[in-house]
Amino acid sequence: MSDVPKAGRREWAGLAVLALPTMLLSMDISVLYLALPSLGADLGAGSTQQLWIMDIYGFLLAGFLVTMGTLGDRIGRRKLLLIGAAAFGIASVAAAYSTSPEMLIVTRALLGVAGATLMPSTLALISNMFADAGQRGAAIAVWAMCMMAGGALGPVVGGVLLEQFWWGSVFLMGVPIMLLLLVTGPVLLPEFRDEEAGGLDLVSVVLSLAAVLPVIYGFKELAAEGLAGGALPWIAMVVGLVAGAVFLRRQGRIDNPILDVKLFHNRAFAAALGIMLFGGAALGGTFLLVSQYVQSVEGLSPAAAGWWLVPVGVSIAIGAMVSPAIAQKVRPGTTIAVGLALSVVGFIMLTQVDAGSGLGLLVPGIAVIYFGAGPAVALGVDLVVGSAPPEKAGSAASMSETSNHLGIAMGIAAFGSIGSAVYHSEVVVPESLRGEAAEAAGESVAGAVAAADGLAQGGAALLDSAREAFTSGMHMAAIVGAVLFGSLALLAAVALREAPPLGAAKKDDAESDAGGGAPQSVPAAARD
Repeated sequence: MSDVPKAGRREWAGLAVLALPTMLLSMDISVLYLALPSLGADLGAGSTQQLWIMDIYGFLLAGFLVTMGTLGDRIGRRKLLLIGAAAFGIASVAAAYSTSPEMLIVTRALLGVAGATLMPSTLALISNMFADAGQRGAAIAVWAMCMMAGGALGPVVGGVLLEQFWWGSVFLMGVPIMLLLLVTGPVLLPEFRDEEAGGLDLVSVVLSLAAVLPVIYGFKELAAEGLAGGALPWIAMVVGLVAGAVFLRRQGRIDNPILDVKLFHNRAFAAALGIMLFGGAALGGTFLLVSQYVQSVEGLSPAAAGWWLVPVGVSIAIGAMVSPAIAQKVRPGTTIAVGLALSVVGFIMLTQVDAGSGLGLLVPGIAVIYFGAGPAVALGVDLVVGSAPPEKAGSAASMSETSNHLGIAMGIAAFGSIGSAVYHSEVVVPESLRGEAAEAAGESVAGAVAAADGLAQGGAALLDSAREAFTSGMHMAAIVGAVLFGSLALLAAVALREAPPLGAAKKDDAESDAGGGAPQSVPAAARD
């Protein structure tokens, strides 16, 4: 029987404190979807400035995750968390009261960097606070639930706030949460750091940014412009891949790497990262098309569309929460594989949606997809963090988060391109529509909806054609998603077959700790 200590009330209360900023950080990525028009008008932001306001947060959040994860291992995860919380709160106030587009871009950038200190720190602290594998799985499921639910609830919360207040309110909602973290964190959260970690290699930091930022930029440009965006997105991704190769080579050679490449020798670690990367791509790309469908095909307002998509967040939250209990009896690989196979059913349901079927099939279909993905998110994160030594938990957590953000960017670009290609090939633009309006109608269903309003004749026919063409594109993307998730289910069943049920996962860890394993934390007196 394992001698690993069980978490008590303090640890579970600490989890509640960590869950709130996790949801907020995820929500902050999507909360601007509805606020962008009003803040753009108020600040006089042009289209390019609006894109930077939207994207700079996610760019720097993803770019700094690896650096901040390993920095927390070095200086202390609680210390970095509290520094990040203070910075996030200050930047939130500055963003809310920005007086120019440039000021808002800078404050959003600061929010991204601060957010990068928070995400891996929360996950790494959870892995240290919950040594028991079963409890840790449940705690990470709560964390994963908050992360995924936050992204889905962002547009809903943004819509509610904008109905009552001005655009800056979407930033101010983070201030009380960060204040709560600053007040309760020192009391409820222990401190952990790697006593044997060396200094931070600044060359590796630069290389990690050079690897992640151009790749995400390239995917986002392809998602926005498609193949017509020119060579720049492709050049950016090549630059990022080359920088990534140099980065990984350097990590294998220096004494104090910011990413321990030896972690990839663990098959469970590598397989779980791959599942989260490509699973995140399918989820992000599908959610993009579904959110466009409910607005442009069904004609819902952004706020109403947000409410209809609430089941997305609820379903993945339920899937994430129930999976640790199942994985205590059934191996995690099997649990993940069954969940992904269930998601395939959801993708098949989406292929049966048509432009006139309403939301009766679409919403259950996307809910089934996200419910089935819940075990991959919760147990995948647990496998990644649990595969790493405790002193490397921050680095492992940052890899998990980077994989998630990179996967979503890939999926939005790839699935958006699939949908656009099918749309372009099938939409019929009336000959009476010419100029920019005709070009916009041929590019997207949103452009067709706008163009149809100005047509005296043929507007209804254009709308029908555009909606049918977009729906066909969504069908093709759903087929790709079904194939991808089916392949990932097979990968989980094969590559993760040796991962033990959660209740037995860390029995050997307790024995190795008792035998004088690697240091996990600072002394107890310093922790408290």
